Amino acid sequence: MLSAILIVADARFDQVTPVRSAIGTGLAPVHWLGNAPSELSDWVASLFTTREDLQEENEALRARLLILERRALKYAALASENNELRKLMNSSEVLDDRVIVGEIVGVSPDPFSHEVVINKGSRDGVVVGQAILDANGLMGQVQQTSSFTSRVLLVSDSSHAVPVEVVRNGLRAILLGNGDTSALELVHVPDTADIREGDLLVSSGLGGRFPKGYPVAEVDQISKEPGEPFVKIRATPMAELNRSRLVLVVFSPDQDDATDDVESSPEGSDAGSSEQDGVR
Repeated sequence: MLSAILIVADARFDQVTPVRSAIGTGLAPVHWLGNAPSELSDWVASLFTTREDLQEENEALRARLLILERRALKYAALASENNELRKLMNSSEVLDDRVIVGEIVGVSPDPFSHEVVINKGSRDGVVVGQAILDANGLMGQVQQTSSFTSRVLLVSDSSHAVPVEVVRNGLRAILLGNGDTSALELVHVPDTADIREGDLLVSSGLGGRFPKGYPVAEVDQISKEPGEPFVKIRATPMAELNRSRLVLVVFSPDQDDATDDVESSPEGSDAGSSEQDGVR
């Protein structure tokens, strides 16, 4: 009877969310302790790194830094030009979404639920529904938050759906997870639609949940059954769902505006704006 009461209170009245958040906050040390052995092994391994390995790594990092500096100079010019165009069009002056960097500290043991836990929570401004990215594409969205951690539902989960569009022609569709981290399904696409293998699918921004333009998947297989009005399309997720350790939590412009309203003051307005322009 108690279980039934809790299920009804959670499903109908959303009364169990504070309890779940409190439990998640209390379990934060468990995630830290579970992550401690790998960090300790990395630290011990770093103590026995040879001088030659450090020099080789240093040279590789220098070369990478030069490449990134060249790209930064190019992107700075493009950003300046893009901002001027936005001003002329009376559109938003925000060029990029603000993000913070998080780390995956836990994975759901349930094989039928594709969820991970990151070390950013409500104290960092994370809210339910925020998009989560890795270096390659969209990973999922925040499903639950506590003070120190957040639970993220991956795009490969069978209950997850993303509105996407084809970069080549703007064709819109819905991308569903099917419980496989290496494949997603594009549904309700007519057999007459112009879609090809190799097409890049990006978030369309419809529904307001996911920001527009982030890579989600790439079409790798199209099957047409005779007499069927829709084609079966399989896509490979761009994000490395099973391997990425560092992630980006994306903040929408509305969240930035709310933060500006709270933190704005005559003395600290310049510092607040400079902090939000970069990646925290």
